[in-house]
Amino acid sequence: MSAPKKLYIKTYGCQMNVYDSERMAETLGGQGYVETKSPDDADMILLNTCHIREKAAEKVYSELGRFKGLKADKPDLKIGVAGCVAQAEGEEIMRRQPLVDLVVGPQSYHRLPEMEAKAGQGEKVLDTDFPEEDKFEKLKRRPKAKRGPTAFLTVQEGCDKFCAFCVVPYTRGAEVSRPVDRILTEARDLVERGVREITLLGQNVNAYHGGGPSGGDWSLAQLIWELDKVDGLERIRFTTSHPNDMQDDLIEAHGSCKKLMPYLHLPVQAGSDRILKRMNRSHTAESYLRVIERIRAARPDILISGDFIVGFPEETEEDFQATLDLIEEVKYGTAYSFKYSTRPGTPAAERPQVDVAEADDRLQRLQALLTQQQKEIQDSMVGREVGVLFERAGRKPGQMVGKSDYLHSVHVEDCGREIGDLARVRIVESRTNSLAGELID
Repeated sequence: MSAPKKLYIKTYGCQMNVYDSERMAETLGGQGYVETKSPDDADMILLNTCHIREKAAEKVYSELGRFKGLKADKPDLKIGVAGCVAQAEGEEIMRRQPLVDLVVGPQSYHRLPEMEAKAGQGEKVLDTDFPEEDKFEKLKRRPKAKRGPTAFLTVQEGCDKFCAFCVVPYTRGAEVSRPVDRILTEARDLVERGVREITLLGQNVNAYHGGGPSGGDWSLAQLIWELDKVDGLERIRFTTSHPNDMQDDLIEAHGSCKKLMPYLHLPVQAGSDRILKRMNRSHTAESYLRVIERIRAARPDILISGDFIVGFPEETEEDFQATLDLIEEVKYGTAYSFKYSTRPGTPAAERPQVDVAEADDRLQRLQALLTQQQKEIQDSMVGREVGVLFERAGRKPGQMVGKSDYLHSVHVEDCGREIGDLARVRIVESRTNSLAGELID
């Protein structure tokens, strides 16, 4: 029996890329590959790329350059590029980096076995189509091997919003939702393997409209309520959402579905209506605040997370102050903030840019406010009882680390619990970016 081939995958970017990397590893497992944590002993290297952040493509080319020596020492080594940079720059990658054997877009990775076989025969293989067939239907059923207590599950892909700064509609395509029965089958398989918490993923997940078992489209709330019935699944989360798709039934689910965790990532990007219009966000600061108000009325203890872009083209100090004002009103438990960077081919790339030093200053001021809010909310957790799902052992003997209902990382000393256990914990200390707790008997 021949030794298994080794696959090294490096994942960039969002949770959806993490999910895609898992599925790519599983489909290549059918070709005899097992994962390795080092590229040095790999028979195949796969970079699963993200095109959202600044200089994303150049980072990929830089990473590929590091593999030249490996390729020279091991001519049979296959090197592939997947994901959104692959979709955007497939032919250019092949031209600039001859060591690359295959390039596959995020909608075509179910074809990886055939591509790998062709690459093994010396062909250069490029597939960045948006195929008509459903890649999830073509992928083999997930293997039954035991896994960790949390998992991502993609339910929706693509986006029809066309924000002026974003490449997702061009790299992931139009909005597509997976049928309900296939999601439920995959969720049950995950639970059988030890998963207790599932995060539903989509570029615009609350626009989910997958076909129901008896016909007609289901909303995300309907899907959540059906997942609520799965025995052994204890927690449900979802990300990332758009304010305009926060429908009544989803808000109601936050108030009444016990398995749906009290955490919501709802990006706003800016607090200035002028900038929001220039971003093509299709909502106003006021409409966003009213959505937050309704969500908190349904679930008063919910923790809100957000996304912010500072230094967007033509942003003035007055516009930026409006963003700070919105943050002050919402009070975010956590947030992701970035300085605007151009994406070729997007409308915002052609507009007058904000001075770099000014954008840097605004980002520092915004992050200082967000950090202050995060600390205040963490500090307010001290003395409270929360559920914690333990995910890994801590650095100290007997210590375990898990996530609270609110997605805070919680350390518990002398825990006596195992990975996958869900326990009630009293928070005793707020630390930088984490909490400390003690088990409640």
